Formats: sequence, structure tokens, C-alpha cells
Amino acid sequence: MTEIPPIEERRRIRPWIVLGSGMLVAICLIPLYWFNPVEHAFFPKCVFHAMTGLDCPGCGGLRATHQLLHGHFLNAFKLNPLLICLLPLGAYFGLRQIVFMRTGRWWPQPFKSPKWIVFLAVVVTAFGILRNLPWQRWFGS
Repeated sequence: MTEIPPIEERRRIRPWIVLGSGMLVAICLIPLYWFNPVEHAFFPKCVFHAMTGLDCPGCGGLRATHQLLHGHFLNAFKLNPLLICLLPLGAYFGLRQIVFMRTGRWWPQPFKSPKWIVFLAVVVTAFGILRNLPWQRWFGS
């Protein structure tokens, strides 16, 4: 049985994890800033789209991120509105973790109930279905 390290040791390790994660994200975003996924083929292709011809909920995410990095928020939203709508939630949880590491206090956790995970799964699934209906074009592509 492994022993859980004391809280002081865990707090000492966490900044390195966050710093490493931040550096990894930056390393991934640099080529995305300089190279447009529409024009360059070295970016990964969506396996779901290649197999079915349908857009998955994440399709357009690379192109939307490229547009966001250049400050084109409306273009990014047109490519993948779900990604753009979920970014504030991701930013909240990232900042929440940073605040905890700096101060030792947690910000409020608004999504404690497992019902939120089910709700998010339903929203993502509904978005994936709606964006593939023939009569719409406002769910991104």
C-alpha cells in the first residue's frame, strides 16, 4: 500500500505540474498561431469526420483556436460555438487551481453534483447531432 504524501509535499509538487502543463499548452499553441490548420496538412485530422463524413462536437476546434489566437472571436464562434462557450468554464477551473496553489484556499466549486457531468454530456451530444442536421449552418463547421 502506498502512502499519501503530506499536504506540504503535495503543495510543493503542484506548482511544477501547473508550470509544466502551462509550458506544454504554450508549446502546442505556438505552431497553431503561426500555421493555419486550413492551409497546412501536418495538423491531425478528425478520425470521426474521416470515417463518417459527419462533424463531431470537436470538429473545427483547431481552426477556432487559430482564430482565437489572432483575436477573431466571431470567426472562432462560427467554427465551433461549443468550444468558445466552454472556454470560460475551463478558465475558471484553471484559475481556481492557481489560486489554491498560491493561497491554499479553494474558490467555490459550483459543479459538485454528478448531474452536471450528465448535463454536459447531453449538451455535447445534442450539439454533435444538431450541427449535422441538413437545415442548419449556425452550429459551426
